[in-house]
Amino acid sequence: MNPVVVDGSEGEGGGQVLRTSLALSLATGKPLQLVRIRAKRKRRGLRPQHLASVRIAARIGAAEVEGDEEGSQQLTFVPQGVFSGTYEVDVGTAGSATLVLQTVLPPLLTADGPTSLRVTGGTHNPWAPPYDFLEQVYLPVIRRLGPEVEAELIRPGFAPAGGGRIAVSVRPVARLAPLDLRERGEIHARRADALLANLPVHIGERELAVVQKRLGWPEDELHVRELKGVAGAGNALLLEIAFEHGVELFFEPGKQGLPAERVAQRAVTAAFQWLDADVPVGEHLADQLLLPLALGSGGVFRTLPLSTHAQTQIELIRRFVDVDIHVRESLGSSVEVEVTPA
Repeated sequence: MNPVVVDGSEGEGGGQVLRTSLALSLATGKPLQLVRIRAKRKRRGLRPQHLASVRIAARIGAAEVEGDEEGSQQLTFVPQGVFSGTYEVDVGTAGSATLVLQTVLPPLLTADGPTSLRVTGGTHNPWAPPYDFLEQVYLPVIRRLGPEVEAELIRPGFAPAGGGRIAVSVRPVARLAPLDLRERGEIHARRADALLANLPVHIGERELAVVQKRLGWPEDELHVRELKGVAGAGNALLLEIAFEHGVELFFEPGKQGLPAERVAQRAVTAAFQWLDADVPVGEHLADQLLLPLALGSGGVFRTLPLSTHAQTQIELIRRFVDVDIHVRESLGSSVEVEVTPA
């Protein structure tokens, strides 16, 4: 079988092209040849967090691999199947553990048996969904498709220290069910959490003061959570909104030199955008729903205008899977995405 050739500089041009291509290669059994990996990034080629994705995908797929070394800009990946079992992977840095999981979860949802995964790395990283998104937003929707998937945060990990650990168990199904997620319904719960690891409490209190002022949330919805047993220092603000048909989460990590008020303003602005659009699916969930819908029985959902990440996902999916993906303008500042297997 001829490999699917993917130019890693296409679309968003970063690690997502690698991760999505690996997931699709595993799920379809089609060989992959990836060139110009992360060509748009300042540090091109495979970094430790990308190598972790390659190596766990290779183990799960019993794949023949060439080019799996740090700095490599080319990769050949030839899977032999999708094999359930017990797997562990350590990113070796504070690189995102959730992004490593994002690579292998879609094919494992319809594997030949249950799988247990443990990933060590960062759990609350900039430019990556935090563990809380996995647990509260993504996996509840995946369970609606049929598989039983559970996650546990064993230990949080922030950049640059890392050291976080996530455990995930998967009980697959033969075929994923369709999804209809076009209506949000009424909002029935809200919660803001300022996470602090080895940092002063006043940082979280200042973040929550902005949430209270701008969103009008009462004090019983605002919480400072001091995390114990964490290597290094870390801070993140989480805004969770539960509604009739799901949960949305807004995450903003703190970083040295960035005032707590700025961290909170960014999270609040994202929440306002989603609230005003009246959609059930946020930007990051839209990115991650495309693969399971394309690999299963399809579905439809309403979301914000698609990000570059989501547009890149669509183009990659079309290279591996015979599927129709239609994006239609919906009411106001939203779009409706329909995925129909051919």
